[in-house]
Amino acid sequence: MLNPLSTAKGPIGVFDSGYGGLTVLSSLVQQLPQHDFCYLGDSARSPYGNRSFDAVYQYTLEAVQWFFNQGCPLVILACNTASAKALRTIQQKDLMQLAPTNRVLGVIRPTTEVLGQYTKAGAVGILATEGTVQSQSYPIEIEKFYPQLKVYQEACPMWVPLIENNEQEGPGADYFVKKHLDAIFKKDPTIDLLLLACTHYPLLEQKIRQYLPSNVQLLSQGQIVAASLVDYLKRHPEIANRCTQQATVTFSTTDSAAAFDKQAAHFFGAPVSSREVQLMPPNC
Repeated sequence: MLNPLSTAKGPIGVFDSGYGGLTVLSSLVQQLPQHDFCYLGDSARSPYGNRSFDAVYQYTLEAVQWFFNQGCPLVILACNTASAKALRTIQQKDLMQLAPTNRVLGVIRPTTEVLGQYTKAGAVGILATEGTVQSQSYPIEIEKFYPQLKVYQEACPMWVPLIENNEQEGPGADYFVKKHLDAIFKKDPTIDLLLLACTHYPLLEQKIRQYLPSNVQLLSQGQIVAASLVDYLKRHPEIANRCTQQATVTFSTTDSAAAFDKQAAHFFGAPVSSREVQLMPPNC
């Protein structure tokens, strides 16, 4: 008997450990305004950056199952840590059992596919969470597309807490931004491209630019991921035809909806009205 989740039509799911994925969602809505989107932030268990591979995998799998239960045929993991620690296992191990005709995509591969186009010096810096850095996902993926690039990583563990406490304009942000920029340029002063490999980090963009040499490009992921999704849907009509188009966006959180809405507006760039949901282990 065909799994009903495998034929369902519904919105495109967008998942993040908390708020950061809203910066990606904003770009997706701009690029695909006719589509329906369903966002889930696992704020109750955020941040994911310092959690184990097993924990991130389990949390992400629970979210994917939730999206499938909402009728989403396609889920975007708009979280670098989830993409790094959980995506491959879900694609290779779990998808066939959960809903074999559905798809789960991440943000790392579409970013690394185009990264080499933005550097002249061939030296790239990756600014990310500890979990993303430890996974080595960016160096591994970049090697596939641009083996000639020199790649340097810098974990910035205080950046997400600063942003989520609305301190991105405060003196603490200056200290930690300068600290990590100094550290990555010390690894190679010829770096001319920095990737914000965490969806929270665009909220620090203005602060980061204050400490950047004029020749260094700063790249965030929203527009790249959105352009990649447009291309993906063109190449996969079997998925595109199941993605509904009524121009709606819904928001859910695993924590307080009121608290989420207040913070989420800063990331999404518009008012947000969410509902609180509870994630369950898959197939429960």
